[in-house]
Amino acid sequence: MAVFNLTHTVASELILMGIPGLEAAHIWISILFSTFYIMGLLGNFTLLFVIGKEQTLHKPMYLLLSMLALTEISTSISVMPKVLCILWFDLKGISVSGCLTQMLFLHAGTIMHSAILVTMAFERYVAICNPLRYTTIVTNSRIAKLGLVGLARAFLLILPLPLLLSRQPFCANHIIPHTFCDHMAVAKISCGDITINKMYGLVIAISIIILDLMLIALSYSLIIRAVLRVSSKKAHQKALNTCTAHIGVMMMSYPSILFSTVTSRFSQGIAPHVHIILANLYSLLLPIFNPIIYGAKTVELREKLCKYTCKM
Repeated sequence: MAVFNLTHTVASELILMGIPGLEAAHIWISILFSTFYIMGLLGNFTLLFVIGKEQTLHKPMYLLLSMLALTEISTSISVMPKVLCILWFDLKGISVSGCLTQMLFLHAGTIMHSAILVTMAFERYVAICNPLRYTTIVTNSRIAKLGLVGLARAFLLILPLPLLLSRQPFCANHIIPHTFCDHMAVAKISCGDITINKMYGLVIAISIIILDLMLIALSYSLIIRAVLRVSSKKAHQKALNTCTAHIGVMMMSYPSILFSTVTSRFSQGIAPHVHIILANLYSLLLPIFNPIIYGAKTVELREKLCKYTCKM
């Protein structure tokens, strides 16, 4: 998995400390984390299985759900196995290249998640505001292309972060007070000048959040305008109900991303173990709730899920 060949760092291995101050509780925390991890993987793999198995679900909306599930799975897999190794077996060592590779996949997954939410907002806009042209505008191939654009954007924007850190010297301090290789947690242990790293990371995080939220807000403002033009209250409710799952996922995602971005840089008033636990819960809870939210609010998907789960 390690893709970075480093020649500018003195350290060959870094130490992930886990959750500082709660070392005695690591085993109990690991039980909670592993339970959430298994639930998230099970939920998203079930979602992928049902969508792949049912021809009637081979539609743009469910292709987007599959992309979201794959993003959640890949992000969890890039982080949680190492977290559990630390909590279970006290295996805290990680190579510098492995750490930077984990960082790349972790943060690229976050940006990809945001890109999918933007594409979902666009899909809902077309479905509600231009339903007669939906099948010609929103096709599986077009959604797949938008997904590839989102993936390319994620990796191209995040790649400079580990590349910049790969040129930083890690001298005497090899200890990262975290459970995984968050960008700022790794940058802070460098004995070089990390001003560019800090500025680039902050600019990318804020600009992505602002840009993507603006595009989502634009889509929903057009949706609301179109809905208000319809006189039937039943039509209002039906149109807005199709958006509730997407809104629910957004309400969970963006506050968590913003909180993590801010606290990793300006966390003087927050205890380290609180920040670390919340960062881990963000990686664990989103993969659990996304399938639940969409499964509960999407009638067609709920029926297909029941078809398979009721057989078990």
